[in-house]
Order: sequence, then C-alpha cells, then structure tokens
Amino acid sequence: MTKADIVEKVYDNLGGLSKKESAEIVELVFETLKNTLEQGEKIKISGFGNFVVRQKKERVGRNPQTGDEIKIAPRKVLTFKPSQVLKNAINP
Repeated sequence: MTKADIVEKVYDNLGGLSKKESAEIVELVFETLKNTLEQGEKIKISGFGNFVVRQKKERVGRNPQTGDEIKIAPRKVLTFKPSQVLKNAINP
C-alpha cells in the first residue's frame, strides 16, 4: 500500500473531504509521526503497536566476501512491535 492508496482510503471513508484535504491530513499525520520519532520519542498507537527509536552500539562485523573484520558504527534504528490486537487480526 502506498501513500496515495492511503489518501484514497481516507477520501472514500470520510465523505465530506476533498482529495486535496485528504492528502493534507495523511501528510500531516506522517509528518507528525516522523518529527516525534526524530526527537527520540516513542509512539504508541492503541490497537496497532509501538514505534521506538533504539540506539545500537558499535560492533564488529565481517565482510562476507573477504571475511575481513570491519567496525559497524553506532546508529539509531526504528523498531515496531505490533499490539496483540493487530497480531490477532493478522493470525485469527
């Protein structure tokens, strides 16, 4: 599903909005989510799941072609943990 598909669903389900207004709402939601995650805050959507930014430490990895050890720099990663409601909906 793409952002355009989401805009179309919002437009179809909310009768009083134009497509442009639907697109603005979807864009605003995604922008809010992005800004919240950039600040390192957790997003918890009831009945859907949690988005959390985690810090990964520096570690040693291997180049699979040569076997040489390389350092993997510390970085932030985004994780998603689905709620039990979503898990049950996917696997009834």
